[in-house]
Amino acid sequence: MGAEKIVVLGTGGTIAGTAGAGVGAGGLDYRAAQWGIAQLLAAVPGVREAAGCALEAEQIAQLDSKDMDVDTWRRLALRCAELLADPLVRGVVITHGTDTIEETAWFLHQVLAAHKPVVLTCAMRPATAPFPDGPQNLLDAVAVARTPGAQGVVVVAAGVIHAAQWVQKVHPYRLDAFSSADVGPLGWVEEGVVRLAHNWPQTQVHQAQEAIEKVVRGGTWPRVELVFSHAGASGAIVEALVQDGVHGLVVAATGNGTVHAALEAALLRAQAAGVRVLRATRCNEGQLLPRPSDALPAATGLSPVKARITLLLDLLQ
Repeated sequence: MGAEKIVVLGTGGTIAGTAGAGVGAGGLDYRAAQWGIAQLLAAVPGVREAAGCALEAEQIAQLDSKDMDVDTWRRLALRCAELLADPLVRGVVITHGTDTIEETAWFLHQVLAAHKPVVLTCAMRPATAPFPDGPQNLLDAVAVARTPGAQGVVVVAAGVIHAAQWVQKVHPYRLDAFSSADVGPLGWVEEGVVRLAHNWPQTQVHQAQEAIEKVVRGGTWPRVELVFSHAGASGAIVEALVQDGVHGLVVAATGNGTVHAALEAALLRAQAAGVRVLRATRCNEGQLLPRPSDALPAATGLSPVKARITLLLDLLQ
């Protein structure tokens, strides 16, 4: 029997980025995904001691997260599932870019029976900045992964723990760039100790098992696109996407799921033609409350980008 371990999976992102000479601490001119995960961990003093057990690193991808793709999601999910099934693994930490971390977190939440912690973390400053935020975020993520009783897919950044369903990037460049809106954080990491405000996320095990089996079996991923309802919207984009063979559409609706009349008419025609359609609200707080008179189904409690992932998995065969 070997020793317990925490496994850190690298996918790139700003946390592994490098800035040019003379770029200041708050500089935005850098290249993401330049350092490998081993180099990144080597630059964090005390991270192996903080783990309280063995710490292993694996490179899954090396991406700027704006370029995250479903094939990387598949590899990441399958590796996480293997690690979660290993009795020696206490938890998994994933380094990721900030731009799509909320999407990857929600994807993993839906496909993993995460009875152990799967902790995504990131940074707003590159690794070579004079005062990078990545090292502390990594230390905090490891602290969550080693916490007894921790489970589920979470995002850790700027000392805050967010549940996958609610986390959103809400600012383009400040260090504390994430929010869980009116639900509030899951908890905080304070001097290496987790303080919870809510219970750890629960996974629907049967649902996750069905989803991961789809990911394993799936060949070509369905095409699901986002469209926005706004003043002056038309149905032209929807009609073009239907002609181009789209499988699903998520509309980022105004308010409590309202959609411009011209856009709604096009979406109803798409739905009648066999395209799956979901509504989600553009609002950052609250959640869409469906009404009996609604002609288009609603994704309650999900942002548009997360509703897209839910529909993507639903359509994956």
